[in-house]
Amino acid sequence: MDKTKMAYFKDEDILHIVISDERESDSIELSPNITAELNESGELIGIEILQASSFLRDSILESSQAKILKLKKPYNKSIQRTR
Repeated sequence: MDKTKMAYFKDEDILHIVISDERESDSIELSPNITAELNESGELIGIEILQASSFLRDSILESSQAKILKLKKPYNKSIQRTR
C-alpha cells in the first residue's frame, strides 16, 4: 500500500483521500456525499467527500459532544449523596 495522500479542493469543497495510486475501476456511494473508490479487485483505494467542510465540522462536533457527555457521568456510581 502506498502512502495515503489528501487533497482539498476549496472552490468545490471536496476532500479527496488517496489510499493507493492504483487505477479506479469502480465506486460505491456510501452516503449522499461520500464515495468509496475501488480498484479492479474491489479494494478501497480512495474516498471522495463532497461538502467536506460541513461533513468534518459535523463529525468533529458529534464525536466531541459524545465524549463530553461520557465525561459528565459520575465516575463512581456507588457514592451516594446524603442530606
